[in-house]
Amino acid sequence: MVTFLAAKLVGDADERTITGSLIVEYLHNATLVHDDIVDDSDIRRGLPSIKKIKGNKVAVLYGDYLLANSLQAMLDLRDLEVFDILSLCSRRLAKGELLQAAKARKLDIDEEVYLQMISDKTAALMSASAELGGLTGGGNDEQRTALKDFGENLGMAFQIRDDILDYEGRTGIIGKPVGGDLKEKKITLPLIRALEKSAHGSRNMIIKRIKHREGLKQVVEFVRKSDGIEYSNNKATQYAETAKRKLDVFEESEFKSMLIELTDYVVSRKK
Repeated sequence: MVTFLAAKLVGDADERTITGSLIVEYLHNATLVHDDIVDDSDIRRGLPSIKKIKGNKVAVLYGDYLLANSLQAMLDLRDLEVFDILSLCSRRLAKGELLQAAKARKLDIDEEVYLQMISDKTAALMSASAELGGLTGGGNDEQRTALKDFGENLGMAFQIRDDILDYEGRTGIIGKPVGGDLKEKKITLPLIRALEKSAHGSRNMIIKRIKHREGLKQVVEFVRKSDGIEYSNNKATQYAETAKRKLDVFEESEFKSMLIELTDYVVSRKK
């Protein structure tokens, strides 16, 4: 959606836009499949993950198959600019996954590391999506840069809000189960903020519970009673406002309005 709206904002969507958006989906889904293996997650959006249904071996191969398809589609386009955007996105996605895996063992993520991690994961994908739209839609350098930066900030806002939902979400096919990230030992911004404001003893107790995956309901309550959620919501809103300001270079249009509306939705969604 971001790719198509970006293309329409600067010109029109064409076959390259369609192919570019499909490549982004290949990359995205490959990372989700591999994510579930790394996180030992049996559920993906309320349904059994591929890892759960077919096991790790098939899940790894399927994720690799999706990545191979994305590479083939990039080559088929015969467009070096598209290849540059998507290859950089792929490298950032892998870097983000490695950082997350390394930090999950020690549970020593601070806000700076967290922001870097989500930048190299979600924000990289959104940034590439928007820039691809700008490129395939015929945008100039200024427009493409604006869309690239828009996507980066949109991705940051989206992921922070998604992480907040782990403390106030809903279980279901679309809804996010409360405490799901904690079960996978993911330290996100609401918890980081809560730990920063807590006494040393409380911090050690919370970290111990996460390590042993016990008493997670108490961890959720700990975050809820701190300013972790409010702080994180404010941070997400800041990124969303920055994203919208990046669109100031464009004239008013229905596509600009839709991107702004999408950005507002990202930080207000409940599931």
